[in-house]
Amino acid sequence: MKINGIFKKGLRPAAATAYVAVAMLLVSAGTAQAAPGDNPNKLTTITSSSELSKLQLVEHRVPTASLDNLASEMGTSRGVDQVLASANHPMRNAANCNSTETAALPVKPTAESAYCWDTGDAVTQDWLPQSVTSSGDADNDGVWGTNKVILSGWGQNGTTTTDHMGRIAFIDANDPNNLTYRWVLPVIPLNGGTDYRALKSHMGGMVWYQDKLIVTSWEQDSDDNVMYIFDMKRILQATVNSSAVGKVSGGWSADGYQYVMPAIGSYSLAGGDCSAANDDSRPCFGSISLDRSSAPDSLVATEWFSSGGTQPARIWRYDFSSEPGYLATDSSNHVNASKAYETNAVGLQGVLSHSATNGGTPNFYVDDARGGVGQHGILWRQNTSGATAAANCGQDITYACWGQHTESMSYWWSTGRVWTLTEWAADSTGHWTGTGTAIPQRVLFSVPLTSIDNSLR
Repeated sequence: MKINGIFKKGLRPAAATAYVAVAMLLVSAGTAQAAPGDNPNKLTTITSSSELSKLQLVEHRVPTASLDNLASEMGTSRGVDQVLASANHPMRNAANCNSTETAALPVKPTAESAYCWDTGDAVTQDWLPQSVTSSGDADNDGVWGTNKVILSGWGQNGTTTTDHMGRIAFIDANDPNNLTYRWVLPVIPLNGGTDYRALKSHMGGMVWYQDKLIVTSWEQDSDDNVMYIFDMKRILQATVNSSAVGKVSGGWSADGYQYVMPAIGSYSLAGGDCSAANDDSRPCFGSISLDRSSAPDSLVATEWFSSGGTQPARIWRYDFSSEPGYLATDSSNHVNASKAYETNAVGLQGVLSHSATNGGTPNFYVDDARGGVGQHGILWRQNTSGATAAANCGQDITYACWGQHTESMSYWWSTGRVWTLTEWAADSTGHWTGTGTAIPQRVLFSVPLTSIDNSLR
């Protein structure tokens, strides 16, 4: 989540205020080190065992009995197909997007497909779009059952609400000319499956792999910097329409949403909470994505720094296990990073890893969002050999050719398309104060990876 271009991670309220003030000072004052448009050069491999240990996770699973009890209390679990069949929000095709929305698309390369959100979601500042994954991640053939599905994670804006909830748009992508979606509320089971609460998350990253969905989270009160895991076969239906979340008189409520997804487990940093001060300690998760070209398949993560920052960001990966959808653990139930790197690219919002051959040397695609409303981002391609590239389109910064303030990225394996989405909805001043008329700049779009590579020089 961003406040005037600054990302607030898992900070307590007082610390958050101080951190945002310092970060804004850095942006306005500038820095003598890396800045937007500076070539970040090659990735540096992290080999230090002490540094790698900062990336170690501990796996926690919700007892199956608790999950079964919740399902029994609420009724039969629903499937993704039932959620899609009840989709009640249309997406607008590119031809029906307005000029400010299409202006947020990349200058180079050209988007192959683009969609804009239903009217209310296009302009709301209560919620911010942050992440994307799809059935193209879940399975090699890109289909979940008989459906093509895109998931988009949105987090509540901390400047307009104190709830900090996350929600997920389940998008029916079977007909590319007629995308529709339904919101689903991710929740955390409580008290042996007799209740639940809302997941508090900015939803900065999501990976749908096999039958599981992994979501990044930060909160200002409890589960700081945790990745939660959900089961796509465990979707439950609310029975009471109210603003409450959890068990209420007469049944189960989900803040007005029809469906909930209870978490089945989580991954937390073994050394404790992330370093909110953005120093060289335990990382706060920014974005995650899936790499099917690695051996084995892996989850790739990055930490986020403000575009006014000076420190290199880390990019690392965790291998998936043979147990469907779970990360690989050692004998101590720890998840260890299999590879880790440092990048000098700044303002990272998304990361994607892909190699031309299975298990080969990967290229990493990282997007520098550049913070400000209306500014095009920079998409860098990096690897460990030093070949760094970005498109050149002659914008205010030569390499600012990517979408405007794009978030996480996802690679649809069977089609070769990279999907991402833009975040902002602003007023005529370039910001949103909660008054006046919001100008939508939110677009979900795809670009073939081959087009990205061909544009990077």
